[in-house]
Amino acid sequence: MSRDVEVVVIGAGQAGLSAAHHLARQGFAPGTGFAVLDGETRAGGAWQHRWPSLTLARTHHVHDLPGLPFPAAGDDVPAAAAVPAYFADYERHFELPVHRPVRVRAVRRTRDGRFRVETSDGDWTAAAVVNATGTWTRPFVPRYPGQELFRGRQLTPVDYRGAAEFAGQSVVVVGGGASAVQLLGEVSEVADTTWVTRRPPVWREEPFGPDEGRAAVALVEDAVREGRSPGSVVGVTGLVVTPWVRDARARGVLDRLPVFDRLTPDGVAWDDGRSVRADAVLWATGFRAALGHLAPLGLRGPGGGIRMEGTHVAGEPRVHLVGYGPSASTVGANRAGREAAVALRRLLHPDTALPRSAA
Repeated sequence: MSRDVEVVVIGAGQAGLSAAHHLARQGFAPGTGFAVLDGETRAGGAWQHRWPSLTLARTHHVHDLPGLPFPAAGDDVPAAAAVPAYFADYERHFELPVHRPVRVRAVRRTRDGRFRVETSDGDWTAAAVVNATGTWTRPFVPRYPGQELFRGRQLTPVDYRGAAEFAGQSVVVVGGGASAVQLLGEVSEVADTTWVTRRPPVWREEPFGPDEGRAAVALVEDAVREGRSPGSVVGVTGLVVTPWVRDARARGVLDRLPVFDRLTPDGVAWDDGRSVRADAVLWATGFRAALGHLAPLGLRGPGGGIRMEGTHVAGEPRVHLVGYGPSASTVGANRAGREAAVALRRLLHPDTALPRSAA
């Protein structure tokens, strides 16, 4: 096994597998031309960690990976089972060189203009890096006064395993995204719930079509092109009204309150004198991109953002971020994987004709 390759792909979720597939189609030899380093113990990316009650029917559509359709499965099948099985089949079908568990600790430039990828299983060197580490390992919890005083449980969607553990309790759900709404609907069936958000939710009754999708992607692209945070997709698209959302509405579960001002030992409180007792606070307040291992490269600008040009970092065409910003969706990750692979072939092999199979 060579540890000196042309391209190292970090992460084997949707974006990483798409990039690996397209690198092979662009003529990079699996194992010597590129390798995929994945920190998980098995295939599946973040999907293997989703809560058991998240079924395929309740996910945002799982888009096919390039070249192999997602197999038919019942709507009641847990996503944490179906998607990892599909990813494992995909890796085997295309004989992708995925190495796991390999945790990337740091990526540094070398004196000869390449990159050294330092991992839990030794170092790799590469001419280019495609980062596809997603966000699941970096749940975001905002700071509020009194958090350290609260005697109940505080958790994020990463910690959530099911509503049953909250039976008979009082739970405050914080966040205005799709995950917050879904978890709120589940927990409210067995517990008393209070929903708080920073801004009133925007509901989308009509189907979310291609035009709306392109408009949302364009706004996120503008953000990363300017080096700003990609922000929340829901902030652009709104929350889709699904049958289970209508059910939660009918039960009064989605009557939100503005976010509280502080936590107390036994709940949350507002400066106007209101308070709610709570046994648990579920922080469904989003995620941040898991890019800490890229810190030695100094990619962030003065404001903390990373300015992008397509899938590569502005001014650094050998570092691509896929599944980041506008490509942080299953269909977007597929497109980003192809874009990164094509760009790297043109950069590293400018005189090589496009493989016929990749046309």
